[in-house]
Amino acid sequence: ILHCKASGSIRASTTRVPAMEDEGDLEFTSEQVNDVVKNAITKSLGNVQYNKDRVSAWSMTIIDETLKELSKMQKPFKYVVTCIIMQKSGAPLHTGLALYWDTKTDGMCSVQVGLDTMDCITTVFATMI
Repeated sequence: ILHCKASGSIRASTTRVPAMEDEGDLEFTSEQVNDVVKNAITKSLGNVQYNKDRVSAWSMTIIDETLKELSKMQKPFKYVVTCIIMQKSGAPLHTGLALYWDTKTDGMCSVQVGLDTMDCITTVFATMI
């Protein structure tokens, strides 16, 4: 099951141009986003056992929690978050993506967490608005 959800914030069109020291606050910081995603996964899954009937709810909880925490950063990005939860069965999972965007302002990170009975891969895409 793959769940996707997009979120964005609207900023007034009369925002000031940041001074040089403020530019770091506007950048996509993958380390911060990784921490947000890991916390959302840990909070949602903890040490639960795989249950196909709960996968949809777990995925939505991880996505919602990630978007909620990213919005608290108040950075000028639109976010797309995807979450894949797969039962461990010995079968491989291959994913791929291609991006066509401005690498100076946009970013992405993917967090993979392996639990005893399942794997979770959550990806965040951020495009500056």
